[in-house]
Amino acid sequence: MASRKKSEEKYTFGPWTFVAKKTHISGCEEIEQMTRSLGLPALPEMLFGGNSLSVMHCAGHGLEFRAQPALAKVSHQQPGLTVACSETWQRGCQAADVVQPYDWTYTTDYRGCLTGSRCMQVQPTTERIDQAKLMNREPILFFEDIVLFEDELHDHGISVLSVKVRVMQSGFFLLLRFFLRVDGVVIRVNETRIYHQVDTSYLIREFVTKERYIKDIPLSLSELSDPAAVFPHLHVVKEESEKLLLPSDVNSEGLV
Repeated sequence: MASRKKSEEKYTFGPWTFVAKKTHISGCEEIEQMTRSLGLPALPEMLFGGNSLSVMHCAGHGLEFRAQPALAKVSHQQPGLTVACSETWQRGCQAADVVQPYDWTYTTDYRGCLTGSRCMQVQPTTERIDQAKLMNREPILFFEDIVLFEDELHDHGISVLSVKVRVMQSGFFLLLRFFLRVDGVVIRVNETRIYHQVDTSYLIREFVTKERYIKDIPLSLSELSDPAAVFPHLHVVKEESEKLLLPSDVNSEGLV
């Protein structure tokens, strides 16, 4: 069951409700407020502060994905990349009388926010998402792709954070991806994958950081701009898997 409002898409799937909000690029007032709140001297060129994806269970727990908490995890130290982009950034900062260091690549290991009156518990696990099951040709009941922020790194690459959701009859899958390409230097990807199967009382959340120097990636220049094409060629830096447990008195169908 789907209903549409201006810049908002809502979908109900069993006990879960998905709300995808898409709005225009943040204006000056919103950017100023967020800059003060985050303590960063600058924010991405294209900030979509009003964009969000929420996944809420009728029993009062869920997940939310927004730009501000993602940017709250950006380091207040320089990223240690000695490239033309860094020099351009430093000159721009000096011209604007900005002396506070920060990670101008906007790298974030944000994994989404646990929300609601009854948050899900997080538990480490060795269980992984069943990729073979995800590759089954199931009809897609609901799909959204939402950009949270994007920056072209002074024309020296790209830094973008987006979240996708796909709902099938057997469950739903979320992909939160941070993609960084510093031209001629490095590609880095932080991915959070979340899967829930309808007959289970938990969600699996996987997080992986992968990166590689561009000179070592056997792809064409155009392919280097495609996260899906690049991802298999990157090296794993960090990998974790967790269970997000539904409250013990709530079953997979949402009954208390």
